[in-house]
Amino acid sequence: MPRPFWSGQIQISLVSFGVSLFPAVEAKGEIRFHQISRSTGKRIHHQKVSGEPGSDTPVDKNDIVKGYEYRRGEYVTIEPTEIENLRLPSRHNIAITQCVDLDELSPELFEKPYFVVPDGESQAEAFAVIRKALQTTRKAALGKIAFGGREHLIAITVPRKAEGSEAVGGGMMAYTLRYAEELRSPAAYFSEIKKVGIDEEQLSLAKELIQRKTSAFSLEKFHDEYEAALKEMVEAKVNHLPIPKDEAAPRAGKVIQLMDVLRKSVESAGPAQEGAAPRVRARKAPAKVAEAKQGPSLVRTVAKAKPGRARKSA
Repeated sequence: MPRPFWSGQIQISLVSFGVSLFPAVEAKGEIRFHQISRSTGKRIHHQKVSGEPGSDTPVDKNDIVKGYEYRRGEYVTIEPTEIENLRLPSRHNIAITQCVDLDELSPELFEKPYFVVPDGESQAEAFAVIRKALQTTRKAALGKIAFGGREHLIAITVPRKAEGSEAVGGGMMAYTLRYAEELRSPAAYFSEIKKVGIDEEQLSLAKELIQRKTSAFSLEKFHDEYEAALKEMVEAKVNHLPIPKDEAAPRAGKVIQLMDVLRKSVESAGPAQEGAAPRVRARKAPAKVAEAKQGPSLVRTVAKAKPGRARKSA
């Protein structure tokens, strides 16, 4: 098992048990860009230098500390050890202050997910009892946790059951939440939306369209098209092929009645298929780029490119 991101205690009233948190997400992008000088073709490097006028001598990493500007041009320095020794209980202890219904937590509140596991076999009993209690009551336990230079609001929950089966494993989930002051008021954006009357026949067709588009959710069917397009462009440049370009969306011509559009949409959607996976339109690559993909992968293609042409392309 990898090293935990955070370890400490969950405390609910007089009950406490040790847990470890692990990040539940990771970056999967394959394309990595560097900053390159357009004139020389060389990679750009950044250095940290002193703010003294005319000074361009790099400052060693160990000689850099945090500073707070309490008066213009005057700073109080903070050592890393001083931050580590802050008197903050939530650095090692999540005190549960409230439990709420899962439906009370709006999607815009959630930041990052974490896996929660008991910190050793001796903590498994209390962990399992609290987990079962949260699961049967469909509640989320709220507390605070400190890491990354700030104190976060956190919600401890039990993973939802998959249809017809038990939740995977016996762990729990933790989600860092946004504070109220971090959320923008929707009134500034929604207040000027024009109010219109809803035609019942149009509404009926819209419901029918949504019903026909409804199917079982399968996350594996969705992929990052932007990442694929970047890789397609890089391979085209490495192999000196035409660069694929996005086609401009056609401009709307004559005004089309909403009723007619809804009817045609319902007809083209076909009957609803229960449990069917969502249809995702695949990106069609140009013929020349497709031929290049039949050969070596992106890295191998770069290795086999002629030195002169590769440098010119870069």
